[in-house]
Amino acid sequence: MIFPLVAEATEYDFKSELERDKPISWLKSVSAFANGIGGTLFFGVGNDGKIIGLKDAQSDAEFISRRIKDRITPLPNFILTSHFENDKSVLTLEVKAGRSTPYYYSADGRKTAYVRIGNESVPAPDHILNELILKGTNRTFDAISTEHKKEDYSFTLLEATYLQRTRLRFEQTDYHSFGLITDDKFLTRAGSLLTDQHIVYNSRIFCTRWNGLKKGSIFDDALDDREYEGNLIYLLGNGCDFIKNNTKVRFEKTAAGRIDKPDYSDLAVIEILVNALIHRDYLIIGSEIHIDIYDDRLEVSSPGGMFNGKMIQEQEIDKLKSERRNPIIADLFHRMRYMERRGSGLNKIVEETQKLPGYDERFMPAFYSTISSFTVILKNVNYSESQTENRVSDGGINGGLKRGINGGLCEAQQKIIALLLENPMITTQTIADSLNLTRRKVEYHISQLKESGFVEREGAKKNGRWIVRSIRAAPGPAHTGTRKATPTARKAASPLEI
Repeated sequence: MIFPLVAEATEYDFKSELERDKPISWLKSVSAFANGIGGTLFFGVGNDGKIIGLKDAQSDAEFISRRIKDRITPLPNFILTSHFENDKSVLTLEVKAGRSTPYYYSADGRKTAYVRIGNESVPAPDHILNELILKGTNRTFDAISTEHKKEDYSFTLLEATYLQRTRLRFEQTDYHSFGLITDDKFLTRAGSLLTDQHIVYNSRIFCTRWNGLKKGSIFDDALDDREYEGNLIYLLGNGCDFIKNNTKVRFEKTAAGRIDKPDYSDLAVIEILVNALIHRDYLIIGSEIHIDIYDDRLEVSSPGGMFNGKMIQEQEIDKLKSERRNPIIADLFHRMRYMERRGSGLNKIVEETQKLPGYDERFMPAFYSTISSFTVILKNVNYSESQTENRVSDGGINGGLKRGINGGLCEAQQKIIALLLENPMITTQTIADSLNLTRRKVEYHISQLKESGFVEREGAKKNGRWIVRSIRAAPGPAHTGTRKATPTARKAASPLEI
């Protein structure tokens, strides 16, 4: 008996009959299953999972075998089985995950490799096709040789970090034994990602602290934004610092002292960023890692889905096996004690989050992947809906508009208002030059001042003028029991010293 069939999925495809005139309708799934995690086609089964049956199963079986041999290159490993249920014949075609990827469908002088996305088989995007080619030749991206000579680049940060974390010096022979250079002293892709110089364009992180619960305009809705580019250790340190600087550590007084209550676990954050840096797909041109912080959550998205082609939301994370897209980089980070090599990273994120004061099941970390991205979401264990409501009702005092310790405007906003009073025709670029700020930051402060009613723009963009309505020091909410991470605290939590 065939097991109960509910619906088409990543590993299953239903065909009510065998299409002979247009065999691509089912052969593309054969290609996709062989290029991915394998799968099964059911012939004689409707889209609703109900058995319809085949009129001539024997003839259909012969046609299936012949067409696979003629149209799929190289020939995949498959098993074709006949079933007879309720006086109806059904054929099951089980296609094994292949090692000689990519498996192409060939017809009319064209070759196309397919992959599975949900319950559909679609042509493989360029970056997936490149990864399949590497997989078929038993190579990985980080092992590919580059045109860069090792002698032309420096590795100061790598060597210093390695010494700090392992108490061992990074010897010249280690570059070859760790897979960072080839026999003829050219950098591998892994080596190029660890130079002091930025020579891999995709090696970037975009970080944004959004004002509220959703994205908006960087100029109007971002409280802080940074872009970092460089080697992986540099990106890890700056990514952790950005998160630390844009989250809070509350505390609760007890008879014995106090209990710190951070928004997120430092160890969970480090684990997320390490996984994002070493497991991401660097073949996706123009891609980068994104760190997005909202009032209620932290999201980290990296290019590339799971290396085995599965969807993380369909898996039990405590049963996942370690499969590494970039094993050379992963091995080096393991040597520097940033990570384990046994597939325990996601479990560690969950376990460290569960240790936070105030944690309950509402704050369980979430994992989501597609064929081209992987996202981790941490919930802010200190967040309550009233925080956002208060920020809106008080005109931005508790988040949107930054206030000084006496409840007034922050120093930058006070200086901007002084310049507007002195010269109502002043431009944002002139303000930026005068205060040694970026133009984007000045535009952000002005948008907050406008939203809160402090300033107004009158007239056209070029010939208009600024009007300062009032300068009032609205009382801000008490901050007792809440503190930002101090420079000392940030240093102690730096990933380079854990």
